[in-house]
Amino acid sequence: MKNLAPPKIDLVCDLATFKESHQEEISDLTKMLKKRGKELWIQTSLADDLRFQQVGDNVSFVVNQNINFSRHCLGTCRFCSYSLGGETEEVANSRMSLDDIKMEAEKAVARGCTEICIQGGLDPKLNYDYYIGLLKTIRSVSPDIHIHGFSPSEVAYISQISEESVEDVFKDLANHGLDSFPGTAAEILVDDVRKIICPDKISTEQWVNIVITGHSSGLKSTSTMMYGHIESLADEAEHLAIIKHLQSISNGFTEFVPLPFVHTNTVLYKYFGARPSSTGMHDLALFSTARLYLGEVIPNLQVSWVKLGPKFSQVILGSGVNDLGGTIFTEEITKSAGGTFGEEKSIEEFVELIRDANRVPVQRNTLYNVIKSH
Repeated sequence: MKNLAPPKIDLVCDLATFKESHQEEISDLTKMLKKRGKELWIQTSLADDLRFQQVGDNVSFVVNQNINFSRHCLGTCRFCSYSLGGETEEVANSRMSLDDIKMEAEKAVARGCTEICIQGGLDPKLNYDYYIGLLKTIRSVSPDIHIHGFSPSEVAYISQISEESVEDVFKDLANHGLDSFPGTAAEILVDDVRKIICPDKISTEQWVNIVITGHSSGLKSTSTMMYGHIESLADEAEHLAIIKHLQSISNGFTEFVPLPFVHTNTVLYKYFGARPSSTGMHDLALFSTARLYLGEVIPNLQVSWVKLGPKFSQVILGSGVNDLGGTIFTEEITKSAGGTFGEEKSIEEFVELIRDANRVPVQRNTLYNVIKSH
């Protein structure tokens, strides 16, 4: 981040020689991602068979609510239309007080949510006490609800403003109620791509080591990849290889979530030559490749209905997917980029979508323990 010291972090995973030592693996993955036509349909069928062997016919979802606490952000990510710079009236109105947070947490509990997901901009008006207060406020509303929050980029920022190490930040956040964290801010874990799409964001090596530090602190996380912009298939393959390598080190990822680029309102699309997101065939190739390559170590493969839409999410269940994400209730980040698939889904809508795909709907918690079968 601009004008801030780098986060204090021990580099426990060196990626300097990773790409060179995994070239053959990356090449094989790239070939899988290139498949189209009959070869692709065979691959999706194989992925679906493997999905059944690994996790059965259950398709899971979580009843959760997002809290996006501020749109002010020091970052300059060119794929993001959610963040706002400067101290404008719109920015001030987007910044949630702890009373606002408490109200949203109370709504989540009343709706029967088992998870609250927290994400926001890197807001220079918010200090370390705010982040701790946010957790304490939610925990005061419910001692049981799972708090899932703070991406590796946010953790790096909290480390910078608090002048605490990343390890100490994770421990402090966990002591005040944090249960797990999103493995977002990964985008594509290739620095040549990151220099264009998010030039001020943490590097690949920083992301990797923040995630491992979080896992070492006892917190689980998701793993993600944003695709369909300027990256090559080889870049996607390298990203997948890194994710698998990290799982072999920490076993801390609960799921893998491919996130197609939502392009409409972004600078990356308008001025930097990004593609208008992925194609349907690209999606099928990526999800089926992810199941075949990652399924043994990360058995849960999630589709984002917010980004791909409920209809295509239902179709892609046949390519190795076993999770539809969450009810969400409020979602600002995808919507601001031009997403058109809404902000929430009811339990009944999930159940109908899943049954219509001839699969078994189950409600889960954040860590993939089944709460209820439908």
